[in-house]
Amino acid sequence: MTDHIELRNIRAFGHHGCTPEERASEQPFDINLVLELDLSASANSDSLTDTVDYAVIYAEIIKIVSNTSFNLLEKLAGEILNSVLAHKVVQSARVSIGKPGLLDGSTAIVTIERVNAKV
Repeated sequence: MTDHIELRNIRAFGHHGCTPEERASEQPFDINLVLELDLSASANSDSLTDTVDYAVIYAEIIKIVSNTSFNLLEKLAGEILNSVLAHKVVQSARVSIGKPGLLDGSTAIVTIERVNAKV
């Protein structure tokens, strides 16, 4: 059985998009993240050292979105997953990134899932 930690409804602002107009001004991005990992040790110990600190993960996501600039949501999602999977306790992760209001009020969403090769 695999356990999960989820971070939902992260709102971050950045300059991502294929056109110069999209990248010229800061835009909102909505991010949901699901981490798969074994939480049995932390459930028994009640110690943060036996799990992943989701406040750290959150800060990493905000930093990536705000300090980088990519054409595609796919690239942004890949960079977030690279950061998350650097935490060796994370067995796999799935990230969804939405760009709200992009298409006449619709939200384009990209979802990517990766397994941690280091586990």
